[in-house]
Amino acid sequence: MTLRRIAYVVNVFPKLSETFIAGELAELRRRGVELRILSLRPPSDTLRHEVVTRAGLLELTLDGRDAFRSLLRKFRPQLIHAHFATEPTAAAGEMAAELDVPFTFTAHGYDIYRQPPTDFSDRVARAGAVITVSRANARHMVRNLGASSSRIHVIPCGVDVERFQPGESPAQPPHVVCVARLVPVKNLGLLLEAFADLLARGVLFRGILVGDGKSRAELQAMHVRLGLEGTVQMVGAADQTEVLAWWQRASVAVLTSEREGMPVSLMEAAACGVPAVAPAVGGIPELVVDGVTGLLAPAGDRPALVAALQRLLQDRELALRLGNAARNRAHKLFSISHQVDRLLSLWSGLIREGVQLCRSR
Repeated sequence: MTLRRIAYVVNVFPKLSETFIAGELAELRRRGVELRILSLRPPSDTLRHEVVTRAGLLELTLDGRDAFRSLLRKFRPQLIHAHFATEPTAAAGEMAAELDVPFTFTAHGYDIYRQPPTDFSDRVARAGAVITVSRANARHMVRNLGASSSRIHVIPCGVDVERFQPGESPAQPPHVVCVARLVPVKNLGLLLEAFADLLARGVLFRGILVGDGKSRAELQAMHVRLGLEGTVQMVGAADQTEVLAWWQRASVAVLTSEREGMPVSLMEAAACGVPAVAPAVGGIPELVVDGVTGLLAPAGDRPALVAALQRLLQDRELALRLGNAARNRAHKLFSISHQVDRLLSLWSGLIREGVQLCRSR
């Protein structure tokens, strides 16, 4: 049986930092899947990604549970899917039980490392299937959260590789671009210190920090204290069009996170042919192959981070080779088309199993 109607439950939609949800929904709609979206809380971002409007996703979104329950009885979804193992999964499970349809959820990062539900293993057992974005996440869920490995499917998020393309030529001086929320887990103070070290070594570059968050004031003060005003630009929140423009000017992508599931920002950079310098945490080594598509460094290791950045900034031939390999790998493994192919295959299988079970009763 083909999947035609699916309901989504998320914490907030649309949300600027969660392009992976908007991209997934847009691709499903492009393929003719009917959607309805429950946003558990109303959005607060003033900026919105173009893909949300272009795909008409706002018209399919409600932020009231009671109204959504009423809508679902008329919509009759074949399956309900939630993003994040926390409140969205609890709500999806309740609604699926009321409608007697399967539900699935995608676990990402904070919802399994920092704030996992106390009944995580029970949620896994009740779900038709559990999706997560990296093998590292899957191992953590089995070893530390009591999840059954047989129920977990690793399907990384994807990016629009037709839209995220290399620019004509990188900007000069070479740009080091970081796209990340300004929150403690991203460890961006380390990045500012690394930028200061590069400047002290006489390395020619320009640093670009794209994003916003609760650490902004602290990072801005540090930015001034380190004397980075003329070299490093903190551009704030940006929509996907502006992010793409930064990647097309970039020579190097960088992250300094303490933890990661599978960072979409580095997928976008790879699709644009930009090699990455990143910590070997979470799913990053599954995305950035050390010495092949970028350079990995131990998390929190400032000398190693500085050395890797300096190497790519000063060895243009190496950066070009790694960037080309990153783009090829992104096309093969991390396209939104590939991701949605796998999701639809999984969901259609669950629906077929449900129909066969009903017929056998």
